[in-house]
Amino acid sequence: MVATGRSPVTALLGARQSGKTTLARQFAEGREATHFDFESEQDLRILSNSEVSLSELRGLVVLDNTQLMPSLFRALRVLVDRDSVDARILILGSASPELIRGASESLAGRIEFIDIVGFDVNEIGSESLYSLWRRGGLPKSFLASSEADSFAWRGNFIRTFLERDIPQIGIRIPAVAMRRFWTMLAHWHGQIWNASEFGRSLGVADKTARGYLDLLTGTFMIRQLQPWFANVSKRQVKAPKVYLRDTGLLHALLGVETERDLLGNPRVGASWEGFIIEQILCVLNQPQAWFWAAHSGGEIDLLVQYRGRWLGFEIKFAEAPTISKLVRKTAELLALDHLFVVCPARRAYTVSETISVLPATDIGDLNSRIESLSEPTLRPN
Repeated sequence: MVATGRSPVTALLGARQSGKTTLARQFAEGREATHFDFESEQDLRILSNSEVSLSELRGLVVLDNTQLMPSLFRALRVLVDRDSVDARILILGSASPELIRGASESLAGRIEFIDIVGFDVNEIGSESLYSLWRRGGLPKSFLASSEADSFAWRGNFIRTFLERDIPQIGIRIPAVAMRRFWTMLAHWHGQIWNASEFGRSLGVADKTARGYLDLLTGTFMIRQLQPWFANVSKRQVKAPKVYLRDTGLLHALLGVETERDLLGNPRVGASWEGFIIEQILCVLNQPQAWFWAAHSGGEIDLLVQYRGRWLGFEIKFAEAPTISKLVRKTAELLALDHLFVVCPARRAYTVSETISVLPATDIGDLNSRIESLSEPTLRPN
C-alpha cells in the first residue's frame, strides 16, 4: 500500500469479513511486522497501556478490530508525533470514523483512510460476474462450495452482526428491532429514503429511524447515494437513495437463495442496479457519487466526476435496453460528457456521440473506455 509510505497511520476500513485481515497479513509478509487483534484477550492485556507498548515497536504495526477500542486513537496521536517512534501503523476496522467517536479528530492530518468492500469484478473476472451478483462480495460467501452453503453463511453473518458486532461498538439497539429495520431496507433497496414511512412502520420517531440508517451506513452495510442538485428549473429530489452495499446480504434478507429465486423476485431490477453501482465505483475507485431525479420525471441512476469528465450511468436489467427521449433529454439537461447504459448486453455499441451501451461484463474495462472518449467539456467555475 502506497498509503503507508505517505502517512504514519493508515486505516483499512470495511464491513466485517470483507478480507481486511487477510489483505493486511499478505501486505506484512516479508516485512518486520507485529499484529495485534483487539478481539484477543491476550492482546488486550499487552496493549492495556498502549502508549508504552507500541512505542517500543518497529516496522509495521497492524492493529485489528480497532472499533472495539476507540480510546486507542488518542494514544496513537501521541506516538506518531514523537520523532523517536520508528513504526508505521496499519489499523483495521469495521466501523467508519464517524461512528467511532473521536477517531478522525484525534488523528487529523496523520491518517489516511482506505475502504475495502470485498471482491469486485476485477478480482473475480467477468465470467463470474453473475455469481458475484447472486452471492455478494464477502469472500466466505462467494467462495462457498454450494449455493446452500453460501446462503447459510450469510444468514449466520447477519445474526452475528446484529447480536454481537453492533453491541461491541457500544450501540444498544435490540437485535430484533434492527433486523426488522434491515429487512425493510432490503425491500426498499434502490428507492428514495422516507424517514416518516419507516418510522411509522417501526413505531419509532423519524429521528430514530434515521439513526438506524446512519448506523448501518457507518458499518458499511448501507450506501446512501446522495442527490445531485443541478441549476435547472425542475423540482428536484432532495432525499438520498438507499442501497444494501452487498447484494449477497440483500438476497439473504429477501429470502433469495438460488438464481431462479432471484430472477423471479420483483426486486431483481433494483438488486441489479445496486450491484452495478457498487462495481462501477470500485473499478473507478470513486469515493463520491450521486444520482439525479426530478419529481416531474427524468432520472440518472449514477453520476460521477472522473478525470475532468461529468459522467452518467443508466442501469438496466435488459439485454436490449430502450433509451427513451426522456433519458436523452436528461443527459442534455445535465450537460453530461457521456452517458453509459449498463446492462446484460452481449456487446458494447454506440447509440450517439455522447451515449453508449456497456455490457456489465465489460465494467472492468471502464477506465480505458472513459479514456477513449473525446476531451471533457470545459465548465465555468
